[in-house]
Amino acid sequence: MEAIYLHQFIILAGAMFLALLSPGPDFAMIVKQSITYGKRSSIFTSIGIGLGISVHIIYSILGIGLIISKSIILFNIIKYIGAVYLIYLGIQSLKSKGIKLDDKDKSTNKEISDLKSFTSGFLCNALNPKATLFFLSMFTVVIDIHTPLYIQGFYGLFCILATTVWFTFLSLVLSQNKVRGFFSKFGVWFDRTVGAILIALGLKVAFSK
Repeated sequence: MEAIYLHQFIILAGAMFLALLSPGPDFAMIVKQSITYGKRSSIFTSIGIGLGISVHIIYSILGIGLIISKSIILFNIIKYIGAVYLIYLGIQSLKSKGIKLDDKDKSTNKEISDLKSFTSGFLCNALNPKATLFFLSMFTVVIDIHTPLYIQGFYGLFCILATTVWFTFLSLVLSQNKVRGFFSKFGVWFDRTVGAILIALGLKVAFSK
């Protein structure tokens, strides 16, 4: 890899690392899935979040990202769709009756399909304006327009894998019986707290400039 591309990759990797550590909708989603549905569901959600990155990668590489960055109306449409989705997830959590794990078997709680878990993660990231802003900045400021497509594709693949690995790791930690058992003591209050956070994130996104 040439020096210029290595420099771009280091900046991208560093920014990606900080972005993953920053709590946001994806993190809140993983916490909820891990505690409420368990490890399997959370891992499928993590894969969905990781592949949701591909949406941002594709439109950035195709140059649509530049159009979005120049169009306030188009960006606002994406922003409000993402905000509505977060608020919807928050309302669903507020309506939940809470979680209650069986002391004899804390590996399962509620039933949810792998596809639904994956879709929830995919949409959460694909409609996340925070992710949109991140990749718009990376592919319009850090990564040169003349960077070969295969190099840009490599950057994108790295972001997908890094995201998937990070949230899968969180899933394995948060879905531990002791962790889930701790959260289960709070029952409905846990879901209400997560719901309030998701709604707050949605409102923040909606009213952000």
